[in-house]
Amino acid sequence: MRNRQQQGPRIAIVGGGIGGMAAAAYLHRAGLTVTVHEQAAALTEVGAGLVLAPNAVRPLRALGVADAALARAVPLDLGWEFRRWQDGTVLSVERLDGVCERLYGERMYTAHRAHLLDALRSAVPDGAVRLGARCTRVEPRADGVRLTFADGSRTDADLVIGADGMHSLVRAAVAAPQQPRFSGLCAFRTVVPAAAAPAFALRRAQTLWLGPGHHFVHYPISGGDAVNVVAYAPATRATEESWSATATVEEFHAEFSDWDDRVTSLIKAGSLPGRWALYDRPPLPSWTRGRMTLLGDAAHPMFPFYGQGAAQAMEDAAVLARCLSATPEAPAEALSRYETERLPRATRLQRASHARAESNHLPDGPEQRRRDAALGDADPLADSGWIYGYDAGAVVIQLG
Repeated sequence: MRNRQQQGPRIAIVGGGIGGMAAAAYLHRAGLTVTVHEQAAALTEVGAGLVLAPNAVRPLRALGVADAALARAVPLDLGWEFRRWQDGTVLSVERLDGVCERLYGERMYTAHRAHLLDALRSAVPDGAVRLGARCTRVEPRADGVRLTFADGSRTDADLVIGADGMHSLVRAAVAAPQQPRFSGLCAFRTVVPAAAAPAFALRRAQTLWLGPGHHFVHYPISGGDAVNVVAYAPATRATEESWSATATVEEFHAEFSDWDDRVTSLIKAGSLPGRWALYDRPPLPSWTRGRMTLLGDAAHPMFPFYGQGAAQAMEDAAVLARCLSATPEAPAEALSRYETERLPRATRLQRASHARAESNHLPDGPEQRRRDAALGDADPLADSGWIYGYDAGAVVIQLG
């Protein structure tokens, strides 16, 4: 991290999750004045596992926090595998050991979200984070933006970055209202201690089981001490769109009771599962209004089927910091350049993630057999080069 005097516009970030903390770290590193306003009383990351693809590792390395973030991550040596729901027949397998480094310069990892957040937080000064600050109003003004908080306090900033998630308050001040559409799907999530997990699930692989209307994913996290499980199933009614919502082990098991025993054994070994609804939001035509902008889920909430949510938020943060540090005297223009660079890529991923929901959940039959055959013939790592090969630090920022 550079030791240089903070300068330029006063930047307020609303939200202290992965995207907000990455933005604060990058902006501080660039010598800009930034404050994170986080509504929680303590910095904790709800959730469990995530995938750190090469395009997520690069921003961490640029910040100097890769070693901390990856200390308990699990490198995916065995890679990805797709299996049939009923009997575990292998549909496709992609070994990643040595391949990701050769193609994209970094490995593929799985990690606990909390470990990633801790690493990003370590790159932000303590005085730059304000906890227990729930923003209730965002008010554009002639010379900046005023934020009002639940405790009645206010702060004025030259720029505001909304990193406050899919229910973003800042987004309401930036873009026209959108009515999210219930997808008809819900997600279950649980963590299984390694001691209770079958050996099959401890392999350094991300395994995706595909079945009619459902799919089931598991991979090791936390240095192999636990297995992250996330699964998707139909929902007859709209449930809460919140990672803190829960179900019961019995409800989770009922959705997959006729699946391969290895799937059901993982469900039974897990703790109280989370369950949340998946809502569909169309891509925004613009993320920026005057001196306000969005990043991460506030800008481009997407279905989780590509495992790119955290990566895209960190890419946003890196590009935004580069734009602002290039012309700190013209912040509104910098925000516009940020949007021009980032919006097309994030929109493409939003749409690709949406399309995968249908493909993963085909009923058994001719279309499913064609999909399975295509999985066996495809090279998913090479086909995903447009995702994993992106380097936010090498983006050419067009000035003027």
